[in-house]
Order: sequence, then C-alpha cells, then structure tokens
Amino acid sequence: MNQKRALKQLKALKKLSSRLRLAAQGWHKPWKILITTILSARNRDSKTIPIAISLYKKYTSLKKLANANINDIQKIIKPINYYKTKSKNIINCAKILIKDYKGKVPLDFGKLIKLPGVGRKTVNILLIEMGKKAIAVDTHVAFISQKLGWTKNKKSHKIEENLKKLFPKSYWRKVNLILVRFGQTYSKRRKLELLKKIKRIR
Repeated sequence: MNQKRALKQLKALKKLSSRLRLAAQGWHKPWKILITTILSARNRDSKTIPIAISLYKKYTSLKKLANANINDIQKIIKPINYYKTKSKNIINCAKILIKDYKGKVPLDFGKLIKLPGVGRKTVNILLIEMGKKAIAVDTHVAFISQKLGWTKNKKSHKIEENLKKLFPKSYWRKVNLILVRFGQTYSKRRKLELLKKIKRIR
C-alpha cells in the first residue's frame, strides 16, 4: 500500500465520519481516561460514557475508587458487558495506582500494560489522549484497515505495526479517532458500500 494513497483514503474517511464523542474523550484526569477505557471494552461508547459519569459522580477521586465496595461498583456499571470482572479490575487498578504510583497514572507502556484489565489497546488510547504518538487497534480499526488493504494481518499488534509503517508519525494519533468514528457512524451494510468506494481512491 502506497503511503500517499493511504493518506487520501484516511482523509476521505474523516469527511464521511460524524463527530461522535468517544469514551476516552472529555475527561480532565488521566485516571478517568484509563478507567473509562477499561469500561469501554466490548461496549458502545454511547453506553459507556453516561455510566462512567455516574461512577465518577459517586467516586470523585482515585482514592475513593480504590476503597470502594465491589457490590456498589457493580450496581453502577451493571449495564456494561463483563461488569463483574471490570468492577474487580478497576478497584484493583486504582489500588495499584495509589500504592505504587502515588495516585498518578504512569505514561509508560511497560508499566501500564501490567495494570489489571489493561491491554495493548487501552494503553495506546490513554497515550493518545495524553498527547503521545500511538495507534490503538480495536475492532473498527482492524476491520477498516483490512478492507482497505492497509494490512493483511488479523492480530491487533501486527495491524498496529503495519499502520505505524504506513502512516507518518504525525498521523498516528488521528488513525483510531477517524476509523472508530467512521465505524460507529454507519450500519455494516452502508459501511461496506462506502469502503468499496474509498478503496478505489488512488
């Protein structure tokens, strides 16, 4: 895939996308970005955001979240998929951040990936929101990248590697935002129709 062509396709995707708020956006504290991103896994952002707002209304600090009763957390986030596992993970994550990092979220991939409930995608989304150059690969990014011929891989870390080679560093932070917004804007059928047109861009 030619870089110039890929950039044209990315710009076409941006024009066709809505300006939906994504789960990690709009939070003023790194720990809220992290916890919301953990909650958002396997859930639509439109469902995750209001639940996260309710959670932070009750638990206004990381310390309060670390000391929370798991049953109280479960009641708030019950509409979220895997809410029981996520309740345990966000409490344990908060405890580790308080104990090991003095309540601050480390902007280090190796440290973040070890936190409970945190995978490669979650780390990269946090880093992007914190202004770092990264590419986060979720189902939308994987699907669109494969359809447009940006990658032949199915494993997320391999797709991430391909996209980093394809796009200039200055575009890395934009890739997830544009592709996820495009993916959430259209039905699968309409999405496939548009991607066929975009694929023909030279």
